[in-house]
Amino acid sequence: MVKIVGKTIRQHQDQIIDAFSTFSGDRVAMLDYLIDLGDTLAPMDPLYKTDHYLVQGCMSKVWVADKLIAERLFFQADSNTAITKGLISLLLKVLSGQFLQDIIEADLYFIEAIGINALIGFQRASGLAHMIKTVKIRALANNPIICHA
Repeated sequence: MVKIVGKTIRQHQDQIIDAFSTFSGDRVAMLDYLIDLGDTLAPMDPLYKTDHYLVQGCMSKVWVADKLIAERLFFQADSNTAITKGLISLLLKVLSGQFLQDIIEADLYFIEAIGINALIGFQRASGLAHMIKTVKIRALANNPIICHA
């Protein structure tokens, strides 16, 4: 059996909050950092860049694929725009590799704490909400406790 040890959702969020706090509200620096985070995403297998994995409701194209390993859900993602790629990177830093129920129940307080919605504007904030919804739906779909009618 695979033993996977990692940070909790709370620990990842607190780390993100700490990182963004170093910018003291400097919007340009925060956006640059967000873009840099997007550049750290592992390349997504082109097989997943299909409509099936496309996040609905985003202005940009965002693809999210998932794989269940040892009761934890791992994600890979990509986007066709730099800022959106940074947003999905943040989300995956927090949720990828976590237990299904933890993903489903996650309170993503880091979003408000770092002021990301004000930083990225309404359309991208709406897209981020759709990314969160997609990730949580994937966790629900993989949860054997949930009845799939």
